[in-house]
Amino acid sequence: MTAATHRPRADAEPADLRLPGIVLGVGLGGFVDGILLHQLLQWHHMLSSTDSDNIGVRFYNPRTLSGLQMNTVWDGLFHVVCWLSVLIGLAVLYSRVTHRRRRVWTSRVLWGWMLVGWGLFNLVEGIIDHHILGIHHVQTGAYRLWWDIGFLVLGAVLVAAGYLLQRTGTPFVPEPGPEPGGAAGRPRSA
Repeated sequence: MTAATHRPRADAEPADLRLPGIVLGVGLGGFVDGILLHQLLQWHHMLSSTDSDNIGVRFYNPRTLSGLQMNTVWDGLFHVVCWLSVLIGLAVLYSRVTHRRRRVWTSRVLWGWMLVGWGLFNLVEGIIDHHILGIHHVQTGAYRLWWDIGFLVLGAVLVAAGYLLQRTGTPFVPEPGPEPGGAAGRPRSA
């Protein structure tokens, strides 16, 4: 192989990593929320504040077995949406990066857009679930408004940091040819 085969073609277009990065970030940000806040810290569940919500959803007290079971079902549905978001993000990324796919994971552009997606998740989920619907809050109690505002501020910081990170990255131009160690790069067994 010549050195030219490892350089991007002059006419090659950079892969647009915005959509797959944002969709991956939404799914992964949702997983962080669900795993950390719903399961490990158990600060809230999907329906844990419906006793004071804005839309009249039946209250399922997460401190009772039947209430926790219903909240767990809704947390599971939330995780299904996160999982689908990650799968869709990976599928879109896979369709846009056809060669040298391993290299894309070192791209600041991709990681920046993933942070933007995580921040957008926090902003949208926080505004809709915490403030508009009121079906749950980050942490219940006297300071719940401050916890909810902090969640939104974190989302805004993630969007800003991700946007700045992706701007410092080099556009990802996939190199032509097979993956290193792929079928073409593997020695044949005798």
